[in-house]
Amino acid sequence: MNQPVAPAASAPTPARPSVIQLAIKEKGALYAAYIPLFAEGGIFIPTSREYRLGDDVYVLLTLPEDPQRYPVAGKVAWITPARAAGNRAPGVGIRFPSDEKSRQLKARIETALGGSMASDRPTQTI
Repeated sequence: MNQPVAPAASAPTPARPSVIQLAIKEKGALYAAYIPLFAEGGIFIPTSREYRLGDDVYVLLTLPEDPQRYPVAGKVAWITPARAAGNRAPGVGIRFPSDEKSRQLKARIETALGGSMASDRPTQTI
């Protein structure tokens, strides 16, 4: 008599990173989304999707007045939950990786923001 054979246990496959396209059209929106707290730089992405700290996320980022799409293979390093204080939009902060392309992107963002980097206006994260 044959017994049913249980499927062999396999190692879990690593989750594929989420892919998010974010087109920021205005300098004010870039100011609100940019996260200078991260040494490598980072960007806030409004989303209702649930993420955990450390999740891999692949972002295709478009900046104001710049047709280029910047690919960023970052990690979730900030989470703003739904119904957060201060009427902040739910979403995640993506930390840029520590590589040359990210350093160039950070410099490009900070150049675009210019003097507004020193502003006291609130952002999506702080």
